[in-house]
Amino acid sequence: MTGFGEARADAVAVEVRAVNNRHLKVTVRGSDPYPLFEAEVEKVVRRHVRRGSLLVHVHADRRARPTDAALNTDLLTAYLKQARTACDAAKLPEHYAAQVFAGALALPGVAPEPTRHGGLPDDEWPAVERALGEALTKLDAMRRDEGKAMAAELIALHRHVGDELGRVRGHLPAVTAGYRQRILERVRQAVTDAGVAVSQDHVIREVALFADRTDVAEEVTRLSAHLDQFAELVRTGDEAAGRKLEFVVQEMGREVNTLGSKAGDVTVSRHVFEIKAALEKVRELVQNVE
Repeated sequence: MTGFGEARADAVAVEVRAVNNRHLKVTVRGSDPYPLFEAEVEKVVRRHVRRGSLLVHVHADRRARPTDAALNTDLLTAYLKQARTACDAAKLPEHYAAQVFAGALALPGVAPEPTRHGGLPDDEWPAVERALGEALTKLDAMRRDEGKAMAAELIALHRHVGDELGRVRGHLPAVTAGYRQRILERVRQAVTDAGVAVSQDHVIREVALFADRTDVAEEVTRLSAHLDQFAELVRTGDEAAGRKLEFVVQEMGREVNTLGSKAGDVTVSRHVFEIKAALEKVRELVQNVE
């Protein structure tokens, strides 16, 4: 699910943005050295989020310290020597040469930005962890609002699948009766055309074989049970519900495929098509459920 959260603690500001993903992926941007410590940031993220692609931006507003100042004197000396040689060769007046030398500190590499090396800064990390936790709490609240809307849609799709399954269940007796009628009509036509005698036992045996091949009572029962389990997971918001819902939807799809292939009836196939279309929507939604 998508969401956004931001928070500030002392001189540290943290922003968290989340988009849909079946797995958890954390990317850290911002002030050094935090992009190098995604694993530490991810430990905090996992306390709040299990799924999604998260971009965590950490900004530390640091005051420069005297020990942070470090000129590259060797490079500066090399620049000044080359500048002096160029000024002498061009026979520039001294005041022009002074202007050239004044800009030497702005040359690349002379006054590099202070960088932090080593581990996480002990003086900043508690504030970063606190701000990150607050930002994730706000993110979680936004995702919960989205989750409520998603749950309502999942329940509506569940109801639609249940209605279609009820129509299939109600139509199944007519499938066997219709096949029996078609068999009798073909037998009557064969008797009329060729004078062939067909016993009633043969007709009954053929209808019985058809009924056995197209018996989908077991598939209907299992699909109905999966629907009940699906609704329970959506309503209770069980831990790791997303993974469980994915499995249940997978099993529902398997039962629907078997139902469509065994029924052998146009009306049933239409209802199966509607169920498959609804399950496809469900499958896309549950990939974003934690």
